[in-house]
Amino acid sequence: MKVAVVKESAPGERRVALVPETVQKLGQGGFEVLVERGAGDAAWFPDDAYTAAGATIAAADELYAAADVVLTVTRPEPGRLRAGQAVIGMLGPLTDPQLARALAERGVTAISLDGLPRTLSRTQGMDALSSQANVAGYKAALVAAEAYGRFFPLLITAAGTARPAKLLVLGAGVAGLQAIGTARRLGAQVSGYDVRPASKGEVESLGAAFIELSVSAAGEGGYARELTAAERDTQQAELAGHIARHDVIITTAQVPGRRPPLLVTADAVAAMAPGSVIVDMGSSSLGGNVAGSVPGQAVVTDNGVTVIGAENLAATVPTAASNAYSRNVSALLLALVGDDDQGRKALRIDTTDEIQAGVVVAHGGEVVHPAVAKLLAAETANQGS
Repeated sequence: MKVAVVKESAPGERRVALVPETVQKLGQGGFEVLVERGAGDAAWFPDDAYTAAGATIAAADELYAAADVVLTVTRPEPGRLRAGQAVIGMLGPLTDPQLARALAERGVTAISLDGLPRTLSRTQGMDALSSQANVAGYKAALVAAEAYGRFFPLLITAAGTARPAKLLVLGAGVAGLQAIGTARRLGAQVSGYDVRPASKGEVESLGAAFIELSVSAAGEGGYARELTAAERDTQQAELAGHIARHDVIITTAQVPGRRPPLLVTADAVAAMAPGSVIVDMGSSSLGGNVAGSVPGQAVVTDNGVTVIGAENLAATVPTAASNAYSRNVSALLLALVGDDDQGRKALRIDTTDEIQAGVVVAHGGEVVHPAVAKLLAAETANQGS
């Protein structure tokens, strides 16, 4: 089986789907790995490192023509893929269902790590969303520290004492917990909040204080349920008082395929002191957690608050992020592959399997993921009305 690693084309994307260490392991497992020339350069993995690991360096046209499976980090180029091929990456089918349709129409098997069932113990090594959120949470704290005009830690000097920064992290998932831990290591006085009461212990285990509100969104399997409109209003009103007392806010709440919840309102931003910093990790084309945040930009409000739309932070730590992602995508690939009747490796697509039901988006010329198919049907119905 020929597995190809393509060079990412999205603006600002510096990650690569496989690193040389993983290439070597796949080679030992009977895979032939092709790597597009320069694919790892932005993450500091040069072509000669891939060659030493057993990969073949190829031009993009050769690679797409020969590959059985194409590995990407983000969106592939559908026009270069052909029927019978498979593509594995974080394809974002719930936010870009038209990509799924385009791949299905070309006869490509589309497999997206975004849909991986995260509650299964056997998927932990494949969980790219968690591994990349971990990297992003770390970087969010550094971005906040760089933008903040004062020190994070308590400093006692001959010139006087600087109090520690008061930092609040909204959302205690993987990204939020990493942001809390990193901010604590930088010396800030850290608090955390999450709509799931069960997260209190995790926040406090990192040495941060947990903020408790009257609103709870405890759901099944440890995940949060969607709040009602009344609950959201209550949450925002109660949060506003806490936000005003902090110097730095990091927001981390995201909902796959939907607009992120608004956690920091315009009034809450207006109540913050000049020089305060907000890093919105939920910032995207669909919206963000913070009123006025713009993806990829830092906006200074009239009252002197810097609001940073922190889009795709994992790509700004490309070596660490690529190492983690490489392990995730290779683990999923190995779980999907078996030997055919002639002893050759081949993908075994079975959407009755729990893992495959979540990750296989298109196969056999059709969009087979129910949620994505539902989105496409709704789009078609809206166009016809």
